[in-house]
Amino acid sequence: MSNLELTSPAFADGEPIPDEYSYTERNANPPLSIATVPTKSESLALIIDDPDARAPAGKVWDHWVVWNIDPDRTEIPSKWEPTEAIEGTNDYGDVGYGGPNPPDRRHTYRFKLYALDSPLNLQPASTKAAVENAMKGHIIAHTTLTGTAAP
Repeated sequence: MSNLELTSPAFADGEPIPDEYSYTERNANPPLSIATVPTKSESLALIIDDPDARAPAGKVWDHWVVWNIDPDRTEIPSKWEPTEAIEGTNDYGDVGYGGPNPPDRRHTYRFKLYALDSPLNLQPASTKAAVENAMKGHIIAHTTLTGTAAP
């Protein structure tokens, strides 16, 4: 089993995500670094969600869903516009990244990276649920980076 790694030069695991990456500021994804991808990986998937949104929103809020990321990619730059990967629909109703925007208190945001043994055959703008369903049985490794944001 691989020690798949996901880090960010913008914030440490468990620490606050800088305001510039929030929905009300630049609404740009923070830069991410990927390391130790298993050699048998055929693609990567990234899901960013907010489990603390259950109380105010009634569900886990999806901020970014991206799949078919090249497994050789080691960096995702800020404000990334993927050309080889495919983006899904977030819970703001947009395709692409939607930054943190907690309405009530400090929330934790999960940046979940998956190494997969095959690309996913999904239409652009698919939902997190569709991506998670398609990943079943194909996950080689996964890791989670967390960040926080407050109103």
